[in-house]
Parts: sequence; structure tokens; C-alpha cells
Amino acid sequence: MHLERLAFNKLKIYLTLEELMLRGLDKEDIWKDSFKWHMLFDDLLEEASLVYGINIEGSVAVELFSVHSHGMIMIVTLEEQDDVRALNDGYLEAGYFPFESTLLFEFADFEDVIRLAHRLKMIPFTGGTLYYMDNKYFLYIEKAPFEGFGKLQANLAEFGQASLENTVKLHEYGKLLIREKAVEALVHYFK
Repeated sequence: MHLERLAFNKLKIYLTLEELMLRGLDKEDIWKDSFKWHMLFDDLLEEASLVYGINIEGSVAVELFSVHSHGMIMIVTLEEQDDVRALNDGYLEAGYFPFESTLLFEFADFEDVIRLAHRLKMIPFTGGTLYYMDNKYFLYIEKAPFEGFGKLQANLAEFGQASLENTVKLHEYGKLLIREKAVEALVHYFK
């Protein structure tokens, strides 16, 4: 989860789809008025309160944005209070929680994986592990860099789709094609 304070009464929260699933929500629950959603929202506000030392009481306005099929961004605007402090020197505060940097994308065609590899090399990104299972290719990125994460995700989504496949199953039953430096190897061998 990434938490950022945009203004004295406005917060931005980014959660990946995997983080939402770990908290017990699926894509459908996000847009429903469910008990699970209310519990998640309360937890997020409590974490924001602890990080920034602000008292979150009263009404809040929430804007939800879907980031492709990879997660959600939530903009929370708090009711203005008389005792809210102004930000020092105009700098915004940002709180960072453990960044979920694991990505898993699937591809129906090997040619798409090759074209993707050439595109990722230009970012530059050279890592990833390539698997084959159930007539699909899977690019698993265990530790995607925080810098350029959005660009990396966008390129992956252009050539494939985010996979909900269980990574344990993939590691155990998938055929390992290229370990760790998949993009570099694909660019080297497929010009």
C-alpha cells in the first residue's frame, strides 16, 4: 500500500489488486456496498491517522479510481477542522508501507513475450522469470522497481494481461523457461 498526503485534508491511497485480495476483497467487492469494504475503509483511515497524526472524524468524501485491472487509487477528502495544521514549507508528506512489488502477467503467444521484452529493455528493465503452463506463458517479476512501476505495468498490460494464477502452483507445476533475467535473455536471443 502506498499512502500520500496531497493537502492538509486530502489523502491518496494506492492498493494493488493482490493487496486487496489479501485483505479479503475481490474486484466485485470494491464497487459494492459490502461489510468487507467498510472494514477495509476503516482500516485504511486508521493507518492514515497513525501515519500523519491526524484525527479523522466527521464526514469524508471518497473518490475511487481503477488502475486497469491492477488495483485502485482512493482519494479521501476529510472534513475541514479548525485545529488542522498547515504543511511546513509547502512540502507534501508521504508515508510508505511495504510496497507490493510482485507482478505476474500471462501471454497467449510467445511472440507477444518477445515484443514485450524489447519494449521493457528500453525502460530499462531486464529481469523477470519466464514460465510456461496450461498453454500460456507467464512473466513473473518478484521485485519490480518502485521507480517506473507504472510504466512497467502499462507495458505488461499492453502485451498480456494480469494473471490471477497462484504463484505457488506456477513455481511447482509450470515449466521454467528462463530464470531471473528473462527480458535480457529474450532480447539477446530474439533480435
